[in-house]
Amino acid sequence: MPAAALRRILRGVPAQLPSFTVAELEQLNELSVGPMRADDAVDLGLITVALIRERDLNLAVDVTLHGHSMFRAKLKNTGPDNDFWLDAKAAVAVRFGEPSLLVKLRHLEAGTPFDERADVDHASMRAHGGSIPLRDGDQVIGTITVSGEPDVIDHDVAAQAVRRYASPGRTRPAS
Repeated sequence: MPAAALRRILRGVPAQLPSFTVAELEQLNELSVGPMRADDAVDLGLITVALIRERDLNLAVDVTLHGHSMFRAKLKNTGPDNDFWLDAKAAVAVRFGEPSLLVKLRHLEAGTPFDERADVDHASMRAHGGSIPLRDGDQVIGTITVSGEPDVIDHDVAAQAVRRYASPGRTRPAS
């Protein structure tokens, strides 16, 4: 691959991938976005798109509420292949009620990789970073899922978007 093509692919990807501890990921379980309607899900999606563009990343994003996709966008080179990953990561976040990257790390720390579990439909679930449950208090009301870059980048973008959305005094994104 020519160097110029490689630079275009890697533009926006940090030289060193972010890393997360179980304790850092567990903090997301305490974050509440409050009640959300369809317009709120679109706002969260637009916040995510802005982050993706700021970082010049190759990502798709999906925001669901109560099992229904309210916002889905595919930027740059993402496309139909990302649909499976968006849905499979979100299925993990819904089933376990935790970020998909946290589920992955818990299994790795226990020495039992997620893909070796017999009680999981691996055709529809993938424990890779990028999906975070959306909570109203203690109740999971939906997910935000990002796919297209290494899973720790997917997770980082989703987490930053949720934090921006949940921050006090945020303004609605321009549509």
